[in-house]
Amino acid sequence: MKETIQSFLKDKFPHFISKEEEILTNLPTFFLKSEGIVPVLSALKTAPGIELNYLNDLTAIDWLGKKTPRFEVCYLLRSGNKSSTKVQFRVALEEDEQVPSIINIFKGANWPEREVYDLFGIRFAGHPRMDRLIMPDNFQGHPLRKDYPLEGFGQDYLVEDLLTIHLKEDMEA
Repeated sequence: MKETIQSFLKDKFPHFISKEEEILTNLPTFFLKSEGIVPVLSALKTAPGIELNYLNDLTAIDWLGKKTPRFEVCYLLRSGNKSSTKVQFRVALEEDEQVPSIINIFKGANWPEREVYDLFGIRFAGHPRMDRLIMPDNFQGHPLRKDYPLEGFGQDYLVEDLLTIHLKEDMEA
């Protein structure tokens, strides 16, 4: 399957391939430019013989001090028709760059994209609701970044603000 997808990408989307790098994994991995993630995943979802029509996972990696650019957003896709076919796509990003949202291709990307934003601070352009999913709204920073302090920034503000926020909501209702 790796060769099929590789030739598909080289034939139809050579301008969206960011690099060809071998990584130690049994999972075929392809590196794409940020602007290519939507057209490539759209095409692969319906391409005959490939049909990567299921978003298995969406997460990120912080390579602080080890690689440049710092972040990679990782998309793990598989074919619902061929359960053994799994492929990973990665998009490398600098700290303040955004990657386009894939919600229009895979509805299930909604919460994983919000989770990546919440925990890593990576924004997804075109996402209908890019706000926190796990951490409280008033949480400072993004806890899965490698430069986030181990003991946090001092989270005392959370409890005080949270009580005030909910007290106001209860009074308004």
